[in-house]
Amino acid sequence: MLQTFGSRQGDTMFITFEGLDGSGKTTQARQIAAYLRERGHDVLLTREPGGTSIGDQIRTVLHSLDNTAMHPHAELLLYNASRAQLVAEVLRPHLEAGGIVICDRFYDSTLAYQGYGHNLDLKMLKAIVSFATGGLKPDLTLYLDITPEDGLARRKQASLFGEEWNRLDDMELDFHRRVYKGYQALMKAESKRFARINAMQTVEQIQAEAVRMVEKKLATRR
Repeated sequence: MLQTFGSRQGDTMFITFEGLDGSGKTTQARQIAAYLRERGHDVLLTREPGGTSIGDQIRTVLHSLDNTAMHPHAELLLYNASRAQLVAEVLRPHLEAGGIVICDRFYDSTLAYQGYGHNLDLKMLKAIVSFATGGLKPDLTLYLDITPEDGLARRKQASLFGEEWNRLDDMELDFHRRVYKGYQALMKAESKRFARINAMQTVEQIQAEAVRMVEKKLATRR
């Protein structure tokens, strides 16, 4: 769990960042958190899987290249075990105290990766997700749009400089293409919650769009 800072009451909001690995969402989540903190908001920045001591241990198991034999059902349950701990220990308390939460991935990742990527039953997934989250939903989801080919190319390049190359990165290209199609379906189904950003722009251009979308959403909640 990361530190929280100053406070502006009444602006509580739950923002998530989604997209394929390599889209730059982690960088953008950090920059939006810094932007909002500079403006006096009480911001908590966290991630999935992880964000708690228990969740970080689960993350290690999920991402390890030693665990390529992991069954998709086990993968699904581990992600949601980490998520349940994060919601109970971190997300709900901060939101109930009036703060803003920014999370690098949330349950849309499960629907895209385990649902569309692994072809698991979406109705079953949604029931498990609902149990893990207690019905908590993001107010705004910023989706950084990048093709599987471009995302994986970025990941491979970054891995040469010490960035993690994990078990899911190592899946076949068709898996990542199914995930990509899954995200498109999720955005279409909940167009009011999702905001799409072209991830092939510069970091500065992406940040400007993200700031505009966050400020627009905040304005509707005051």
